[in-house]
Amino acid sequence: MRTIFPTAAVTARRYALISSLRAQGFGVGSFETGPAGPRDLFLVADGEAVTAPARTVVIGEDGRHVIPSQDGNPARIAFGAADAAIGYGFARALVAGPDTPTAADPESLALLALAERVAQADITVLINGPTGTGKEVLARAIHNGSTRKDGPFVAINCAALPETMLEALLFGHQKGAFTGASSGGEGFFRAANGGTILLDEIAEMPIQLQAKLLRVLQEREVVPIGASTPQPIDVRVIACANRDLQGEVAAGRFRADLYYRLSVFPLTTKPLAERPQDIPALTATMILRHAGTRAVVPWPTTAALDALMRHDWPGNVRELENVVQRALLFATGDTIEASDVVFDRPVTFTFQRSAQPIPLHAPAPPAAPVASEPATLGNIVQMSEFAAIRETLQACGGSRIETARRLGISERTLRYRLAKAREQGDDIARQHDLRASA
Repeated sequence: MRTIFPTAAVTARRYALISSLRAQGFGVGSFETGPAGPRDLFLVADGEAVTAPARTVVIGEDGRHVIPSQDGNPARIAFGAADAAIGYGFARALVAGPDTPTAADPESLALLALAERVAQADITVLINGPTGTGKEVLARAIHNGSTRKDGPFVAINCAALPETMLEALLFGHQKGAFTGASSGGEGFFRAANGGTILLDEIAEMPIQLQAKLLRVLQEREVVPIGASTPQPIDVRVIACANRDLQGEVAAGRFRADLYYRLSVFPLTTKPLAERPQDIPALTATMILRHAGTRAVVPWPTTAALDALMRHDWPGNVRELENVVQRALLFATGDTIEASDVVFDRPVTFTFQRSAQPIPLHAPAPPAAPVASEPATLGNIVQMSEFAAIRETLQACGGSRIETARRLGISERTLRYRLAKAREQGDDIARQHDLRASA
């Protein structure tokens, strides 16, 4: 992680920003304690002298803007208290560098701190977590923080490789070992020698190949197809899974001995909706990443950031990147408005109607208002959502935890949907309580 050297003026005026960067793992240096290194950055106030423009961020007090470093000029940023969340995200992105994972939520920061410690120990790591939560980013951070950082980092998606070729692609083969093998191949393990190999979606590996992978991990050698002599390898293995491997072991789809060999040190990434403070930081990072050569980098309004914070992110960080790219396309000025934030899909629900009739003495749900205009598709979808929540809540006996689980959403999203229905005069939760007490 880089070290930042703020001037006295920046420290006095932007102490909260410096504290935020320190909390995110950046070192804070002082000109009195020692010189800056070749990768360290300087934070100076607007109007102060700049001695190393390419490694300087100028922090202003007036206006709201962010300008990345280009053509040897210093990066610049300015924002007020109302824009602190996204402003801190932009500042972090300007000083972090391209190889630093983005995190601001306490749980994410704790995970990165743990990954830094794991990186120093040359052990096998298993990273569990839903798709799109940054497992490969975490794996690269472990590689870059280890003594193997100058070696290769080879990432393999076990689900994307043809099953019939997976063994040859992983462990290599000799010329003529099988039909079509007109030349030999070293395989990914030998290609990663001296570095790290990432086996993504390890749960998709065929069970007969799992035994061979187990031997590779135990003996630290591979036997290419068609060869009789093992080839030693020096590789760190990081495996990723988006399914519960213990459950896969119990179901007989994954070898228990391989699971325990991989899970020397398990790490877990959480869904984006469960780490909300990461959303502004990730948004800022992605805006800078995809703004390209724009003269002005658009700044998200408070309403746009609120829309991002309220979304339940079923596609996690990958979905957020799609939304940011789309917002940059729609933004026409120097701001990203709430109307520019378009999600991949509306949240819809699949449900079965209850076979139990509503008791005659129970209060009936309010009748839908008579529309003076034809119903829009959005209104129809919203009415279907409310109906799904109402019936699922009834089927679950009022348990919001079970209702959210059956609908495949988070409790936070369920609370938001109930509040939205209440704003529109459809108090779903109160209707259920009245039925239960009748």
